[in-house]
This record gives sequence, structure tokens and C-alpha cells, in this order.
Amino acid sequence: MGRWEPNARGRLAQAALELYVERGYEQTTVAEIAKRAGLTERTFFRHFADKREVLFWGSGSLRDHLVNAVDAAPDSAAPIDVIAGAVESVGVLFDERHESARRRQAVIAANAELRERELIKLASLSAALADALGRRGVPDPAASLAAEAGIAVFKIAFERWISGTGEPDLSRLVREAFDELKAVTAGR
Repeated sequence: MGRWEPNARGRLAQAALELYVERGYEQTTVAEIAKRAGLTERTFFRHFADKREVLFWGSGSLRDHLVNAVDAAPDSAAPIDVIAGAVESVGVLFDERHESARRRQAVIAANAELRERELIKLASLSAALADALGRRGVPDPAASLAAEAGIAVFKIAFERWISGTGEPDLSRLVREAFDELKAVTAGR
């Protein structure tokens, strides 16, 4: 094993996902992940708190992206439109990762502990969006409602994106889901 090779975190994440798909999350050990990545267990724990976090390490970047998009929205935009723009902008983060996202979601769906962690991540994203709207002067419950609606739309669009074979454009699916939400709330 070499002393140092670049992209240890990425190699560990890829190895973990491969093993989770092949063997199942519960049956995969940190030692096996590290070995597959050509690294040590110690290196694994420098990058991840546990084997579950391999699947969720990008959550901070996703949160930052969403909050920055809310902060950059025009002051005149309605709260739901601010959230729609922020959630739609996330599509660019996923453009190159369709198959990886599909595999990751299959691993999560097969494990109750991981589904719970995913819900915690989504709740955290919603809270961050509501806080960002609050800083823009949007009072509660409007900020929380818009944020929760945005995360619900994201979940539905993301599920359509990973289950579809012909639609690689997550941003478009988010836009369509927001249009549908607006039609539903308008009574159409």
C-alpha cells in the first residue's frame, strides 16, 4: 500500500458504494471498504465518522449551495419562488452523478437506519432553507412552509430522476414539480 495517493475520500466513497451494492450495507465492514480503496481503516476514520456517513458526506455542500442560492435570489421574489430557484439550481450538482445517485438511493432504501439518516438530512436542509428565508425577512410560518414544500418537491423530483431512464435533467424535473405544486395550491 502506497504512503499517499490523491482523493482518498472519493476512493473510499466509491469503494463503500460498490460494496454496499454487492454485499449489502449491513454486511460490509470499514476494513473491507478501506481495503477495496487501497487505504487503511485509520484513513477511513480520518474522512468519515462511520460507514453510514460515507453516503451522506456531501450534505454540507448541498446545504451551502441551497442557502447561497436563497441569499442570491432577487429581493422582490416571493418566498416559494426563491425556494424553487434554489432547489432547481441543485440539479447542476447531480448532472454527472445519475448512476451513482441511483445506486446510493437503492442502498438507502434497503436499510431503515439509512432511511432515517436521509430524513434527518432532509430536515436539516429544510431548516437551513427556512433560516435563509428568515434572514431575508420572511416570517414564520411562511418561511418554514416554503422550505418544507421545497424539500418535498426535491424529494419527488429526485425520485423521478433516479427511477427514470430517459430524463437526465434533475433541474427540469424540479421545475415541473414546482409547477405542479403551484397548480395544486391554486385549485387547478
